[in-house]
Amino acid sequence: MLTPEEHMMTSPVAASPAVPSYASGTSDVPLLGDTIGDNFDRTVAACGDRDALVDLPSGRRWTYRELQADVDALALGLLANGVSKGDRVGIWAPNCPEWTLTQYATAKIGAILVNINPSYRAHELEYVLNQSGVSTLVAAESFKTSDYAAMIDEVRPRCDTLSNVVLLGSPKWTELFESEGDSGKLVAASRQLSADDPINLQYTSGTTGFPKGATLSHHNILNNGFSVGQLCNYTEEDRICIPVPFYHCFGMVMGNLAATSHGACMVIPAPGFDPASTLRAVQAERCTSLYGVPTMFIAELAENDFDDYDLSTLRTGIMAGSPCPVEVMKQVIDRMGMAEVSICYGMTETSPVSNQTRADDSVERRVSTVGRVGPHLEVKVVDPVTGLTMPRGEPGELCTRGYSVMLGYWNQPDKTAESIDSARWMHTGDLAVMDDDGYVSITGRIKDMVIRGGENIYPREIEEFLYTHPDVLDAQVIGVPDAKYGEELMAWLRMREGAEPLTVETLREFCQGKLAHYKVPRYVRVVDDFPMTVTGKVRKVEMRQQAVDLLGLQEVATSEHA
Repeated sequence: MLTPEEHMMTSPVAASPAVPSYASGTSDVPLLGDTIGDNFDRTVAACGDRDALVDLPSGRRWTYRELQADVDALALGLLANGVSKGDRVGIWAPNCPEWTLTQYATAKIGAILVNINPSYRAHELEYVLNQSGVSTLVAAESFKTSDYAAMIDEVRPRCDTLSNVVLLGSPKWTELFESEGDSGKLVAASRQLSADDPINLQYTSGTTGFPKGATLSHHNILNNGFSVGQLCNYTEEDRICIPVPFYHCFGMVMGNLAATSHGACMVIPAPGFDPASTLRAVQAERCTSLYGVPTMFIAELAENDFDDYDLSTLRTGIMAGSPCPVEVMKQVIDRMGMAEVSICYGMTETSPVSNQTRADDSVERRVSTVGRVGPHLEVKVVDPVTGLTMPRGEPGELCTRGYSVMLGYWNQPDKTAESIDSARWMHTGDLAVMDDDGYVSITGRIKDMVIRGGENIYPREIEEFLYTHPDVLDAQVIGVPDAKYGEELMAWLRMREGAEPLTVETLREFCQGKLAHYKVPRYVRVVDDFPMTVTGKVRKVEMRQQAVDLLGLQEVATSEHA
């Protein structure tokens, strides 16, 4: 009989199992158990005399103690007007101090803030007001070409739950701050709140169909904002320039909540994004951090007088919201001096950030990945068909789980079940690869993948290549219908000022020998701007629709396929 040792020597050696594409975020900093209001009050106690909020357009400024006084006054005014825990309060306005005041005042009394996209038109406004059951709507009178007051008047007869409309700057708004309220009522209201209560409804950008309302708790968004701030190394010395919209997680969570949970200052450069206003704000307020989606940074870098701005105080910042081109990231580090700039990846439904690069990551990691999983969170890459975890290095769908995953879509349990599985994994719909060290690269959207003659093509790869062309400012690649191959590639390009527009022939020449032939776009369109959502995400669905008309592909687009 063979000894165990002899048996092992004569048996075939089993191959080591592949390392799964799974990672969990460890941390020696515990999760916060506070409500947003309690956390804010703790910061006021520690940083009362420090700058809390600066609004460049109006010149108004608040210390933390002054901001607390206005937040509490507004909270008492809302209580006096019948708003209570669980009621939905809509906010429809561009970036302004009143948005931030409403955010914290509703949190203090447990009312659920419903963020309404500033670019919505009447039918979209009506849908969100009814779907969420908004009873009180706080709104600007107008913004740019949008007459908010007129649209509210138009839809109000069809919104049964809407009982109170308060326009910013109106006597009704002023009266909210003058309501005779007992501070004891505010204390009593706060004692009825749990960190797990829903506190915020954020409607997804709605690039297809009607948007869904991601329901987020105090615990979701406070901890995510705090975690993002921790990884950016924020302290009360930091000043964060926030040109991204408050109505989105990027502005109100990664911006406002990251700031207030660390005693940092929030700086509003303009009501809507403007590259020159943003650069002026960084210079005037000596900002240490700057936020933006890639298209914002591209616009800032393209300003003719960019080199005239003093950006020397910038240390860090966040680029997020859509895939971050490697070439743009390198310029942000080199030309803007943001040596510690962070890439964040996430989605509204995950409060939003699940992956983030760290300040001590190599430049290569920070320009080519979305970093590692955040503290107290889990991520994995799975086969989109079987749901099984892929080996590291193999592409699949990115999923995330943990404190950040939303409570669900408001009053849409069927849609919630499509996105969050029975084990509470949120399925992002994004294609990703995890390397041996746990760094994640996003390769595209499952729905963006182009299948040309049986070849799977990921537009992100081609877009990154097109950014290396010296005359290309921005690039987006989509699939368009094709009778022979099923789909063909089309490149939409924004050219640098003064550059000759690329044609199909000159683009093909640039790609020769560098891209496989099936990855070379068949169609090229040069544009001044891409169709965008207000958060800076490119609307590829709209681009495809336009392309079908421009290229005369209606018949191919409507033909049936197996």
